[in-house]
Amino acid sequence: MRKQIHDGADGIKLWTGSPEASGVVITPLDLAKAIVTEAHRAGKPVFAHPTNQDGAEIAIQSGVDILAHTTDAGGPWPPSLVERLKSAHMALIPTLTLWHVESKNESREGFEKGMNEVVLPQLRAYSEAGGQILFGTDVGYIEQFDTSEEFVWMSRAGMSSQQILESLTTNPAQRFGYSSHSGRIAKGMDADLVVLRADPAQDATAFSKVRYTIRSGNVIYSEK
Repeated sequence: MRKQIHDGADGIKLWTGSPEASGVVITPLDLAKAIVTEAHRAGKPVFAHPTNQDGAEIAIQSGVDILAHTTDAGGPWPPSLVERLKSAHMALIPTLTLWHVESKNESREGFEKGMNEVVLPQLRAYSEAGGQILFGTDVGYIEQFDTSEEFVWMSRAGMSSQQILESLTTNPAQRFGYSSHSGRIAKGMDADLVVLRADPAQDATAFSKVRYTIRSGNVIYSEK
C-alpha cells in the first residue's frame, strides 16, 4: 500500500470481502485497520469492495471512507447496517451496471429478480436515509462505457433527478475536498460544466446525453 502511494495512487481500494471459488473471503479486521490507518496518514481515501454484509461490516469497523459497490450477495441491508454506514460517514458508489455485466451467464429473469429484491433496495435504503451517494462505474474492469443504464438503475432505486445530479456534482466535490471551487455553478467557481441535450428530470438517461463539455471555460468536447 505504501508503494502504491509512493507510485502516485490517489486512493486505496481494499477487498473487505473477496469472492473466491470456495466462497467470500473476509479481510481480517486488524489487517484492514492497518491499511486504512496508513492510507489516512498519507491523506488518501480508502475504497472497499464489500461483496456481502460481512465485508461491509469490516469496512465500517476499519474506517473505510467509500463503499465502491452495493453488495450483490447477502440480501437487502437491514436498517441497523444502513444506520451504521451513515454514522460512519461512508459514501456509496452503487456501480449497478457492474452486476448486469457480471450476470452474463444468468437468465434475464434471475438477474431482474436479484436487482429488484437485493441490490436496488440497498441503494434505496441508503439514499432515503440520507447517505452520501457518488456516481461511478467500473469501466476499466468492464467495457461498457455508456452510462445510460446506470442512470436508469439509480432512478429505479428511487433516486430523483436532483439526487442523481448531486451524485455527479456536489457530493463528490464535498467528499474529495473540492467544494470551495467545484461542483456547482457560481461566481468564482471552476468553469467546469457539462451541457446536456435533454432534461434529466424527464428521462434519467439524459445525464448520459452530453452536448458540450467545458473545462476551465474552454469547450473540450462538442457533440457532432
